[in-house]
Amino acid sequence: MTETLLKMRGVQIEGRSDETWNPIINGVDLTLARGEVLGLIGESGAGKSTLGLAAMGYTRDGVRVSGGSVEFDGIDLLAASAAVKRDLLGKRIAYVAQSAAASFNPAHRLIDQHVEGPTQHNVMSRAESEADGIELYRKLRLPNPDEIGFRYPHQVSGGQLQRAMTAMAMSCRPDLIVFDEPTTALDVTTQIEVLSAIRDIVEQFGTAAIYITHDLAVVAQMADRIKVLLRGDEVETADTRTMLNAPQKEYTKSLWAVRSFERPAKPAIATGAVPAISIQNVDAAYGTTPVLHDVSFDMHAGRTVAVVGESGSGKSTTARCITGLLPPKSGQILLDGEPLPLNYKKRSKDQLRQVQMIYQMADTALNPRMSIGKIIGRPVQFYLGLTGAEKRKRVDQLLEQIELDPAEYYNRLPSELSGGQKQRVGIARALAAEPKFIICDEVTSALDQLVAEGILRLLAKLQDELSLSYMFITHDLATVRAIADEVVVMKDGRVVEQGAKHDMFKPPHHPYTDLLLSSVPEMDPDWLSNLLEQRGVDNIGDAAVDKM
Repeated sequence: MTETLLKMRGVQIEGRSDETWNPIINGVDLTLARGEVLGLIGESGAGKSTLGLAAMGYTRDGVRVSGGSVEFDGIDLLAASAAVKRDLLGKRIAYVAQSAAASFNPAHRLIDQHVEGPTQHNVMSRAESEADGIELYRKLRLPNPDEIGFRYPHQVSGGQLQRAMTAMAMSCRPDLIVFDEPTTALDVTTQIEVLSAIRDIVEQFGTAAIYITHDLAVVAQMADRIKVLLRGDEVETADTRTMLNAPQKEYTKSLWAVRSFERPAKPAIATGAVPAISIQNVDAAYGTTPVLHDVSFDMHAGRTVAVVGESGSGKSTTARCITGLLPPKSGQILLDGEPLPLNYKKRSKDQLRQVQMIYQMADTALNPRMSIGKIIGRPVQFYLGLTGAEKRKRVDQLLEQIELDPAEYYNRLPSELSGGQKQRVGIARALAAEPKFIICDEVTSALDQLVAEGILRLLAKLQDELSLSYMFITHDLATVRAIADEVVVMKDGRVVEQGAKHDMFKPPHHPYTDLLLSSVPEMDPDWLSNLLEQRGVDNIGDAAVDKM
């Protein structure tokens, strides 16, 4: 890894707001050798994705490169013509997006989308590209590689789709791939499949890569070097082991120290206490396909139950049953000991008010055309009947509760907020109904670790103040350690283990719980290699789970 492939010098990037251009990247340098993997880390708004896209000679709408140079294998990407860039992108430079589900065309089969790059760039014929795609699926350890490409995107799991996108990026054997948070939304077992597959394929073909992430344990497994960004400035750069063991700057040290937050254990639940929500022997199905099987657990006032498990385990389906969006086939849901109608359409306004949700993707959960005041004000008016000055007063109170200044944020649009601020607005919208029970569906998975810790602390404070009951759906076991009182582990639509948090993290475990716990990445560059060796399986995710 001595030959320089990518050289970025003094890169300055600006974004347009109204008629004003504001700095995003402030004179950052970046050098990447052939076959090298560089990790880009930093909190939300640091400029990681913007810099990664600039490495391809690309900027999003409303963004421009205002200074510096970007040179790829001797080609000046900032001065290159559109024709030169078209020839490079997809062929010699490829991109893997954070959300594969949003990036594939749902109307076309995977293999049809895979062959577009090689055929359009005249790298190989359709038949050759299709055969090569199947071979790449095999190398990436996708199940049934001979036929999985002939499925549509919705017919495969998130982890499989992410690997299919990696295969598509590799289809022309590019010199450089930009990976933009490719495992953020994946559960820990699926994440290991994707990480090990990406690392293997990059090493096998000697591909250089920029790996953008806010997960420090993940970047430790993938990168040869790490560059830390903060608000568009470079903080420091070093090889991975040096960066992990001896960071030089205080900001980097603060990143290493995050997630120190952990709530103290709460007293045992009193005998005979009535749960805020009780799920009793629930079976559910999508059409004729059973998805939940005899699911039962309780959630008490002022406490948090973390529901964990891999994709497809039934976590979100259970939440849909609680909200009445998916009426169970059998069983019942109790609110304060009284049965809830299984279909939300048959619930009273007060019953609807008591159960609220905070969604995973705040970007898509907030109406982009509504001001923050209107977004929060709608449930205030609908559930509490407040209007005019009383409504405005209540919205201001809610903004203060989520630690946003009403004078500054009431009239802003969601696009004018950071990811963490948007999630706080989602919390305020749920609180506006004055519920007893809130479902938190992966509410920190898309946030960097500093912002995520702030959201967890806010949720904990609100729970203590309002005696709220939380169902916390998550695949992040660090989040479970931080905020949960009880833990429910689900697999294949069944509860396989449940209990108090302090008991769940101590052996002996159910084999599946043990698999989840052992799949949480550690801040050790050798962790993934050691895990693969210990498990002794080629397909670290599927094969291990199949043994359970």
